[in-house]
Amino acid sequence: MLTHEKKASIAMEGGTSFTFVNDGIESALRQAFAAANGKDVRVGGGAETVRQYLKAGLIDELHLVQVPLLLGQGERIFEGLGGVEDFYECVEYTPSKAVSHLRIVRKKS
Repeated sequence: MLTHEKKASIAMEGGTSFTFVNDGIESALRQAFAAANGKDVRVGGGAETVRQYLKAGLIDELHLVQVPLLLGQGERIFEGLGGVEDFYECVEYTPSKAVSHLRIVRKKS
């Protein structure tokens, strides 16, 4: 988990553990890949976390859950990421009255 503070890891029942990383997104991703041992890695977080990973070009696929709010409310996930559309595209869009799911993937070069 990304944090600004140094924290000890927390072991949970069933073998899950949480490791807190305070030295940047690249370090967090490196540690996650090492712990995943060849399996997929998922990054969870709010808009600011996603923006950091998108800006660094470190996301291959993004599952975005969008809840309809009045215009002007909520966080703008793509704010300050001008040009991101050159590298990513929406390949799946599943709307409903309560929530919309978007799958955004890195464009093939």
